[in-house]
Amino acid sequence: MPSSIGSHIIIDAQLETRVATLLNDLEGSRVVTFIEDDFKIEHAKAVIGEAYISEENLKTLIIATKNFSPISQNTLLKIFEEPPRNIVFILVVPTKSLLLPTIRSRLPILKKLEHHQSKVLDFNFLEIDNAAIFSFLKEHERASRHEAKELLEALFARAIVVDRLILSAYQLECFDKAYRLLEVNSRPLSVLALVLMSFMGGKDGDF
Repeated sequence: MPSSIGSHIIIDAQLETRVATLLNDLEGSRVVTFIEDDFKIEHAKAVIGEAYISEENLKTLIIATKNFSPISQNTLLKIFEEPPRNIVFILVVPTKSLLLPTIRSRLPILKKLEHHQSKVLDFNFLEIDNAAIFSFLKEHERASRHEAKELLEALFARAIVVDRLILSAYQLECFDKAYRLLEVNSRPLSVLALVLMSFMGGKDGDF
């Protein structure tokens, strides 16, 4: 799993629209945006400089670009691996092929969320309990494998973007294993339950 817990990549061709949505979701918190058609090394250095400005509370740095040069990505690689305290990065790009494998291996990728977003955004991780989990699973008990993948992406977005949680290594591992379990045709409802239960008390353990 990526070492930059909380940071992530969003794949969306509508960069400006996605950034506007993120700014709305993150209203009230410290956010700095870097929106460039062609993201060059000078922009990468500006991101690093901003990241090292100390913050008492969480600060989100949004990088949105249509063209991300390899040298710029390599310049940012170390800070993605070891971000300063209270810093979260969100990369918004139109296609994952724009990114180097080293970047993709360090930050989880969220695809554009549409079909399930409004339903999932009603799920509040800050108020999670057994009743909420049961209700969510009941609502999606007939979800297909593909729909379960979309739900996992939307749940992840809800947790880190809307509810602004810093996920534990165990919770990130649960999301990672959930995707792999769906690839081998595990029961979607059971996979969703495993992920949701990882938020109950932050307990460690294995599947």
